[in-house]
Amino acid sequence: MISQILATHKRLLQATKSRYHRYIFDEFNINNRLTGLIGARGTGKTTLLLQFIKEKLEKPDEALYVSLDNIHFSSDSLFNFVSEMIETEGINFFFFDEVHKYSGWNQELKNIYDSFPKITVVFSGSSSIDLVKGSHDLSRRAVLFRLTGMSFREYLSFRNIADLPIISLQTLLENKGELEAKLASIAKLRGHFKDYLAHGYYPFFLESVETYHQKLLRVIEKTIYEDISNYYQLKTQKLPFFKKILSYMATIPPSELNRNNIAKHLGLDHKTVQHYLQILQQTGMAELVTSQQSGSQLLKTTEKIYLDNPNLYQTIATEIGHNFQIGTVRELFFIKMLKNAGHQVHYSKTGDFIVDDIIFEIGGKSKTRKQLKQTTQTAYLVKDDTLYGGKKEIPLHLFGFLY
Repeated sequence: MISQILATHKRLLQATKSRYHRYIFDEFNINNRLTGLIGARGTGKTTLLLQFIKEKLEKPDEALYVSLDNIHFSSDSLFNFVSEMIETEGINFFFFDEVHKYSGWNQELKNIYDSFPKITVVFSGSSSIDLVKGSHDLSRRAVLFRLTGMSFREYLSFRNIADLPIISLQTLLENKGELEAKLASIAKLRGHFKDYLAHGYYPFFLESVETYHQKLLRVIEKTIYEDISNYYQLKTQKLPFFKKILSYMATIPPSELNRNNIAKHLGLDHKTVQHYLQILQQTGMAELVTSQQSGSQLLKTTEKIYLDNPNLYQTIATEIGHNFQIGTVRELFFIKMLKNAGHQVHYSKTGDFIVDDIIFEIGGKSKTRKQLKQTTQTAYLVKDDTLYGGKKEIPLHLFGFLY
């Protein structure tokens, strides 16, 4: 079995291509002895680890990649495996994928960290893993990197359409005209943007656009019946409720969707619905956007409830035979691009969202500033289906270049 693990490691490295890199590749490092790469299924964690070994590790012969869902670990502990690999193969850099599939992973990583001070351990796992709250205090030992879905900028780069740099939100707002002109020169840009909204958030679109939605449906299945089932230790009969929640979310506009109607529709109590929504958010299946409140009002905060990203929304809606709402797709794109770039996004009573004390109203090219006239705050109208915006108007696709 050990020989098979070593052979798999070599085979995967040989098959790993170096042409495309996710946005955090340059900053990802293993300067710390324990490093974690966290993200939802399908975002490219495995590829990033293999690329790092192949391209950036000074001594790749001393490294070993292994997925912890390997059957070997049903009869051998991770600790014993590490000890043997050090002694027989001279491995000093361990890259453990799917770490959440290994029971008691956090305790064993702590023991390995404390017992082998000369090795470096890198692990990847579901975005639901929370080291800060972990019972074995890995938070002070591990450095975490988080990998999200792809930006529109990355999509254009991976498809060899355009290779453009990351811009900050401040740069976007201050140099809107220059950016508009640069992007407008890209042939069929609006068409590429629509393609991205349909099948560009997960990097496996590179394998096949035709099978993209089928693969995304499998990601949903595996997230529910493997990740959620194992990590949250829920009984099997509870798991179908997660699919039902996702399907229901795809049929109701976010402005009308709340815990009460989800609970009523599924016959669940409000506390259970809230717990399930939090799980879906932690595993990259849902996005909850709260209002900007403070103090006692924070306790009364409700959420706008969305599926996690435009691709997920369109795939589920299509699968259940429901026409997706373009307004929801636009809002989801805006939310994910800002959040993935590190900004806090809250919903606003004046416009749609507030980011860094700036109000944003999202709509199509015929949207007006009528609602924004009610505010004295800095406010922008974000418009889809256009390459250029007027004063205080920004084309929606520009926000896809924030990471």
